[in-house]
Amino acid sequence: MSTARLILFALGLTGLLTTATAADSARWWRGNLHTHSFWSDGDDFPEMIAERYKLNGYHFLAFTDHNTLHTSNKWVNTESAKSAKLAYPKYAARWSKGWIETRPAAKDGQTEVRLKLLSEYRGKFEEPDRFLLMQSEEVTDRWKTAPIHMNAHNLREVIKPRGGESVVEVLSNNIASVLEQRQRTGQPMFPHVNHPNFGLAITPEELLQVRDARFFEVFNGHPTVYNNGTNRSPSMDRLWDIALTRRVAELKFPVMYGLGTDDGHNYHTNRVGSSNPFRGWVWVRSAKLTPEGLIAAMEAGDFYSSSGVKLRELKQEAKGISLEIEAEPGVTYTTQFIGTRRGYDPKHEPQRNTAGEALRVAHTYSKDIGAVFAEVKGSKASYVLKNDEIYVRAKIISSKPHPNPSQKGDVETAWTQPVIGAAAR
Repeated sequence: MSTARLILFALGLTGLLTTATAADSARWWRGNLHTHSFWSDGDDFPEMIAERYKLNGYHFLAFTDHNTLHTSNKWVNTESAKSAKLAYPKYAARWSKGWIETRPAAKDGQTEVRLKLLSEYRGKFEEPDRFLLMQSEEVTDRWKTAPIHMNAHNLREVIKPRGGESVVEVLSNNIASVLEQRQRTGQPMFPHVNHPNFGLAITPEELLQVRDARFFEVFNGHPTVYNNGTNRSPSMDRLWDIALTRRVAELKFPVMYGLGTDDGHNYHTNRVGSSNPFRGWVWVRSAKLTPEGLIAAMEAGDFYSSSGVKLRELKQEAKGISLEIEAEPGVTYTTQFIGTRRGYDPKHEPQRNTAGEALRVAHTYSKDIGAVFAEVKGSKASYVLKNDEIYVRAKIISSKPHPNPSQKGDVETAWTQPVIGAAAR
């Protein structure tokens, strides 16, 4: 086993046991770990996007453009690029002519703009203990027709997709690339698996087999990722519970954490059907706003994900979970404590077509997996573990509609990370 894998395995076993003590000298930082720009298929300049996040109360941001870092020359046509006719006038009005670099396009009368490198624009936004930009990438691969995407954070070098002969192999190969770069450079970095239901690409049975898949998106703000599931695929909450149960109880793999992200592509029109910013994020508890501090905290599970609900307090210890919500007037809150107990029914069956052939979609499982142990109304909630839980996590559901939902009916929600129980130790 590699050094990087040993480190991650140890963190997966012990991370959440140290959360309470680490919290004494730390504070909460809000960040988005999935963002696109003109560097790939987003429709705005990175400076415009970074400024919006900073002004909207975020502390860190990762640009995750497809298979690229903001480190080489790239030019954007102000006429033909995606939404450039909307983006460029705003960009030109915000930034001085001395900052913007243009050249004539190949087509007469058109103009190209050079995209600024991360090394050029980060100094415009970064401030100690206020705002941080992380160099990241969406490693964009596939298996047959299945789009297999994962984000890699705090990179030094671009990660080239490695492919594979199955979904599990593609995921494993690309995650290994990140961990190998981490080990070689000594720089903290981590991968996370993106939107499993996008293109119905990744089943729970496939995801749970990837030992080093420590993070995945339990919420993604893109409208085509099916957070709530389809007739053939589970919701992200259900997928998480299946993967957690089988990884921890059956395979003895490290715990998997759930992230909230935007996956923003569209910055000029806010509506259902567009991929807009400010839909999902993480709150990370760390003493320092640095890549090292944030990554260490996240690998220890000391964070929660949100699409609007904010926590005033959160304690996650071996004995249980307790939390207090920063409640808004007129909004009601329900906290569900969700998990799986020792003695659950492990049987699962593949879904089949009319000819009886097994389909490459999620299996069906007992309701023992991801059961609701308790449900608490109000702004405070707690759960004390007994001796039979494999894990428990909290989901906080508000009555407040999301102000810019990716799916009609979305309400503001938060997700804490799983605490491993005695039945799995």
